[in-house]
Amino acid sequence: MKCIKIRPLDSVAVATCKLCAGDTVSADGVNVTLKEDIPAGHKFAVKPIKENENIIKYAYPIGHAKTDIGTGEHVHTHNTKSNLSDIKEYTYSPDFTDLNPIPPETFMGYNRPDGKVGIRNGIWIIPTVGCVNSVVREIEKEAQKYKTGNIDGIYSFNHPYGCSQLGGDMENTLKFLAGLIKHPNAAGVLVVGLGCENGNIGELKRVLGGYDENRVKFLVAQESADEIAEGVKAVKELAEAADKCRREECPSSKLVIGLKCGGSDGFSGITANPLVGAFSDRIIAQGGSTVLTEVPEMFGAETILMNRCRTKEVFDKTVDLINNFKKYFMRYGEKIDENPSPGNKAGGITTLEDKSLGCVGKGGTAPVEDVLLYGECVKCKGLSLLQAPGNDLVASNALAASGAQMILFTTGRGTPFGCPVPTVKVSSNTALYENKNQWIDFNAGALLENKTMSELVSEFEDYILKLASGEIKAKAEKLENCELAIFKDGVTL
Repeated sequence: MKCIKIRPLDSVAVATCKLCAGDTVSADGVNVTLKEDIPAGHKFAVKPIKENENIIKYAYPIGHAKTDIGTGEHVHTHNTKSNLSDIKEYTYSPDFTDLNPIPPETFMGYNRPDGKVGIRNGIWIIPTVGCVNSVVREIEKEAQKYKTGNIDGIYSFNHPYGCSQLGGDMENTLKFLAGLIKHPNAAGVLVVGLGCENGNIGELKRVLGGYDENRVKFLVAQESADEIAEGVKAVKELAEAADKCRREECPSSKLVIGLKCGGSDGFSGITANPLVGAFSDRIIAQGGSTVLTEVPEMFGAETILMNRCRTKEVFDKTVDLINNFKKYFMRYGEKIDENPSPGNKAGGITTLEDKSLGCVGKGGTAPVEDVLLYGECVKCKGLSLLQAPGNDLVASNALAASGAQMILFTTGRGTPFGCPVPTVKVSSNTALYENKNQWIDFNAGALLENKTMSELVSEFEDYILKLASGEIKAKAEKLENCELAIFKDGVTL
């Protein structure tokens, strides 16, 4: 198979390998002779496309032709322009089907007193402000002697915020940190503040609300004669409690899984994203929850999600989610279609609509049940949308703060980054999986070879349940390279 025409109505097909001018290929039963070389992952016209005519992929417009495009010609940034506009009005036209429930699978997790389930049993040391980053690193270093076989790790996280922020920007930081403090993957949490910062521990407790004093401890560095020694003592107490935790059999309905992509290519919307979407549907059918974010990468595909909203109220929240993010772009004088990235374009993605229509595939076909603001925790079963940008680190951290026990991260280019929860890298093509096996956990490129979706999603589910049970670790976990990335939108004093 040298090319794929994704939907019958499409006016383009995608090359699955490098094709040369003069080659004749079959696109959905129609023979097309190529007029130009077509790189793998890139598109070519399967019929004539007139100037200003919409270019159709995934059965939706991905932009319009800037000039006449002949059959067999390369379709990319040189002859395609986005159709995206600024603020829009939308009409709710419900178009969804409930998934048929299936019995939940099981995994071995940690039942927490608040009813949540963790898939890891770690001790987290979280700074309220960047000023104490060196302090939490030193506490982490000296406290390693208290790690036991029942504790996955003692980790400190760094970030540069927590002070000199105002209004909603400061509130977002506090909400984000509160979400991490509540996270079930952490058996114990030590929060370290400086004492004079805007986002001090008193303000953080206001946002955090009630908490388990045996699980969460606080330390104000300016009020301690020896903050390192006091911090290590607190971690010792947390570790003694965490060491008593044991994995128990838990239903997959307790899973909350974040959905993210980065470094996408022309295959992402054909292999990796549909695989994750099919898995998302399976987990939701079993009573679990998934969370889709990257709002700017919904632009151009937003009506698909809007029409899948369970109620008019959820639809209205989705409209606000999209339009408010467009206003955020406009507030800073930026165009809403300043995307895809250079790497995306090199991989065959042409416009933001092209990218978005592939991206939303990670959300499967389930109805949209809720819309979460940044820093809000998941409140209901099923598929939720989360307010966060497309930036890989910021969006993945946002998913973790909202309660995702792991992140499924699809990629066509590859990346080694991690976030506070296991970050599973799913490659869109086999070449990436083979070349960067130290980064990539699972190969969706097999869908272009000899695997059916049914076969591969079953293999993927087995893999995810083993990872949730602690039988295996994600490659990014082994790197232990993680810092907090917080969504900043405001003035720095």
